[in-house]
Amino acid sequence: MKSEDTFAVTSLSGSLAAVLATPALFLAPAAHAQSSGQGVTQLAPVQVQGDTLSTYDVKDSASRKFTAPLLDTPKSVQVIPQEVIQNQAASTLTEALRNSPGITFGAGEGGNPLGDRPIIRGYDAQASTYVDGMRDIGATSREVFNLEQIEVIKGSDSVYGGRGGAGGSINLISKTAKAEDFTAATLGLGTDNYYRATIDSNWMLGDKTAFRLNAMYHDADVAGRDQVNNSRWGVAPTITFGVNTPTRITLSYYHMQSDDLPDSGIPYAYPSTKVKRDGSYMGVTQTGPASVNRNNFYGLDSDYRKTSSDMGTIGFEHDFSDKLTLRNMTRYTYSTQDYVWTQPDDSQGNVLNGRVWRRANTRASRVDSMANQTELVGKFETGTLKHSFNVGMEFSKEEGKKDSIAVNRGSGTPGVNNACNNLGAASRYNCTSLYDPNPHDPWVNTLDGDRVGDPTRSRTITKSIYAFDTVEFNPQWQASAGIRMDDYSTKFTNNKAANNAVVRRDDTLFNYQLGLVYKPADNGAVYVSYATSSTPSNADLGEGAGNGLAPGRGGVGANVADLAPEKNKTYEIGTKWDVLDRRVTLTAALFRTETTNARVTLPDNTYAMAGKKEVNGLELGFSGSITPKWQVFGGYTFMKSKLKDGSGADEGNDFPNTPENSFSLWSTYAVTPDFTMGGGAYYVGKQYGNTTNTTYIPSYWRFDAMAGYRFNKNWNLQLNVFNLFDKTYYDKAYPAHYANIAPGRSAILSVNMRY
Repeated sequence: MKSEDTFAVTSLSGSLAAVLATPALFLAPAAHAQSSGQGVTQLAPVQVQGDTLSTYDVKDSASRKFTAPLLDTPKSVQVIPQEVIQNQAASTLTEALRNSPGITFGAGEGGNPLGDRPIIRGYDAQASTYVDGMRDIGATSREVFNLEQIEVIKGSDSVYGGRGGAGGSINLISKTAKAEDFTAATLGLGTDNYYRATIDSNWMLGDKTAFRLNAMYHDADVAGRDQVNNSRWGVAPTITFGVNTPTRITLSYYHMQSDDLPDSGIPYAYPSTKVKRDGSYMGVTQTGPASVNRNNFYGLDSDYRKTSSDMGTIGFEHDFSDKLTLRNMTRYTYSTQDYVWTQPDDSQGNVLNGRVWRRANTRASRVDSMANQTELVGKFETGTLKHSFNVGMEFSKEEGKKDSIAVNRGSGTPGVNNACNNLGAASRYNCTSLYDPNPHDPWVNTLDGDRVGDPTRSRTITKSIYAFDTVEFNPQWQASAGIRMDDYSTKFTNNKAANNAVVRRDDTLFNYQLGLVYKPADNGAVYVSYATSSTPSNADLGEGAGNGLAPGRGGVGANVADLAPEKNKTYEIGTKWDVLDRRVTLTAALFRTETTNARVTLPDNTYAMAGKKEVNGLELGFSGSITPKWQVFGGYTFMKSKLKDGSGADEGNDFPNTPENSFSLWSTYAVTPDFTMGGGAYYVGKQYGNTTNTTYIPSYWRFDAMAGYRFNKNWNLQLNVFNLFDKTYYDKAYPAHYANIAPGRSAILSVNMRY
């Protein structure tokens, strides 16, 4: 561990020790209840004097599956609130998740979708992303304009959403209609042709109906990258009937579409010197990105990626009393992704000769799903025991279709570069210069999106039941339990070239979690927990980086029908404390996640459930107001991962995309009532791109800064500077071929209005 990493652990651990010695802090007395006259008990208003609680510190999850406040939940849960996102001028999920150490991102390649691929505690969570508690399987680059907060659950958690969730999951909480009138808008202008506008308006339409509209337009280049640009727009209306009544119906719709020029990254440069490991000759090389100008773009300016996402939801809630609520949510989603993306490919072995092989990757895919979720949420008592529960059932049908796009790139002129032509290149433009690539080479992409017309298809039907209960034995002790059973049925139909071969899997997934909480004081908790998860075949419906049913690369071998789901389990011991008059929450956890039957490749190119994986770690977190003027948000994560028995030649290696050390800190300080300054510091350690540990991206520090000035209660101005020192670093490591280079220094000036 580097010296700065040791310092981070020592400092934060010392802070935790100080917290453990802190006496219980004052709790506001509970308000008296009174009847509303409609059979629902309402709390009498409470007048509080003094400073308000920090909006950086969220005390409760928006998910009803958490049957206790976060302080008393025996699991690592981090909530990234809207105010942090706004102060950082973040516009994408990737940017917002930078605040959660222990999360990295994988890169797309080949026929895989381009989009968000978060990796939590070493496990791919692309298919474990949810919107308001329901799975969002479509691959896309997600926006934040319609988000209230982002909830990151860490550790095995199939009890919450079903399949997947080996290392955790992400739940995106949407904005909903409120019982008030307001309009908020932001206009941002910046370097690199940055332009962004958002509006968020809410109206009461009578006494019991509220309507809210969120809209966004975004267009920008990427700092430090030639050619790369992003353009998107979105709209999200929602209307709620029965506001402030026992029965509420909410209709909402979300649409976003994008048209980008995707980044092709920087190719790896393989050295000729082989590396010795543990004193024995392993025949392994470790390869980082090539040392070239950070602006180099190895794709073509005719490349493109076009996506669309549509989501319609009907929600129903009825309060039988103040202790019992019935909820039902029905959702239909439809998403598409088309791209022609020219990738720098090192597989031809000519990078060190100063030339980069270009490979055309294409995709034309769509995913649609229908899901229904019904929950009964409430509280009751059995003798001296107090219960807070959630029981529910869920049904979903997901269908995916993946085709490729016909690309015509001409024949070019042979004889220009022997290295490429010796490799059988059809055109001189199959290769470009490593040091001076030309994105304007006259190849032709099929911009009208003609499909090859030979798609593969996936379909998954899931039927689920689940239950959660938190039992309070007395003020010091409580236990939490959750259980879920999924009837999982999936089908993959190959393309014509494979004779439309059909592969099926049917599994029953049984998962549970147990936790015990001890509260030495009202403002603190110490807990132990155990949780499981299951990752069956085709869990990502062909929308991820693998784990599919298709034989060969990106899927599993010919014996797929015999492959059971991967089984994962997480052990965790931790503590959580609200300190400084409950303005700040501090958390700490030691964890271990194990996979006992990981899929491994056999010599005959089939797969078996024979591998073992393990990651051990420490996680520290902090959020809130140190003083009424000083807000902080961040944490530190240490992870030691290892591929264990049965992993073949990879045994003993680290997980891909799993740095040992990662750290984030965002802080703002109100210099005056109207002037605020802030900044962020982020550290991520070295990451390997593959299980053989031969490709990697180096560790990096990144620093951001902000300043804001409030003219009055309605108008303020905010300046954000990203990558303050223009650090060249890489934030995604693909197993082979290339690494994704992060943006250079940029700045945004935003005008914010609220009435």
